[in-house]
Amino acid sequence: MVWKWLGALVVFPLQMIYLVVKAAVGLVLPAKLRDLSRENVLITGGGRGIGRQLAREFAERGARKIVLWGRTEKCLKETTEEIRQMGTECHYFICDVGNREEVYQTAKAVREKVGDITILVNNAAVVHGKSLMDSDDDALLKSQHVNTLGQFWTTKAFLPRMLELQNGHIVCLNSVLALSAIPGAIDYCTSKASAFAFMESLTLGLLDCPGVSATTVLPFHTSTEMFQGMRVRFPNLFPPLKPETVARRTVEAVQLNQALLLLPWTMHALIILKSILPQAALEEIHKFSGTYTCMNTFKGRT
Repeated sequence: MVWKWLGALVVFPLQMIYLVVKAAVGLVLPAKLRDLSRENVLITGGGRGIGRQLAREFAERGARKIVLWGRTEKCLKETTEEIRQMGTECHYFICDVGNREEVYQTAKAVREKVGDITILVNNAAVVHGKSLMDSDDDALLKSQHVNTLGQFWTTKAFLPRMLELQNGHIVCLNSVLALSAIPGAIDYCTSKASAFAFMESLTLGLLDCPGVSATTVLPFHTSTEMFQGMRVRFPNLFPPLKPETVARRTVEAVQLNQALLLLPWTMHALIILKSILPQAALEEIHKFSGTYTCMNTFKGRT
């Protein structure tokens, strides 16, 4: 028994070194991308913003079928027609992911009409852009139902079949605000932090499930209607991401089976700073960068 433990203590650091070197080599040498030609992709919140760009990106990269979920039929119709014109089979379904029964019923309809979903992209989200005391209780609940619990329901609806097929991928379009919250978006930050924990637990739980993986994407502020009006102090130094960039990097992460993606890469520094700096210093960074007041001009979707 003693020799077994000693052996494990010797092997473990060697494994860590190997994995770090392997990851470093992967950053330099191009890796083989996953073939999407046999994959059926479902994107929640797929009618506009990042969801629409994700549909385009999956179509361009050869996905077999694309399914869009959302609550606004006009946007879903427009995106579906665009994807069909690109030569990819596309369908849309009206579904509020915050409604558990509606998710399960619509998932059943998808399986009957389209077939098995092998890539699920949880992208749907809402933000109200208010402080706690200014927030309506129902609005706070809606954020949690859509941004967090919705991912529970969609994953429960499609993951069992992925496990049976030994082929599947769960993707979460999260936000860097899951790691570093800001004032004026307490509902959004809280729900995204919960979703991050959900995905972290899910990803670890899938380690012993062959063929099924997960990817969490944490982008910086992205220039979509959802965060219209949000302003940082130095926009040239911290420019908002383009939805096309987030979509392209997300699909690449799926093809590379990458568990975590921070956008841009400089956001890694945020994690390091939060780990070593005192709270007073972090507060000064928020004030200096303008994140402390960035939601004061927030308008959101009109």
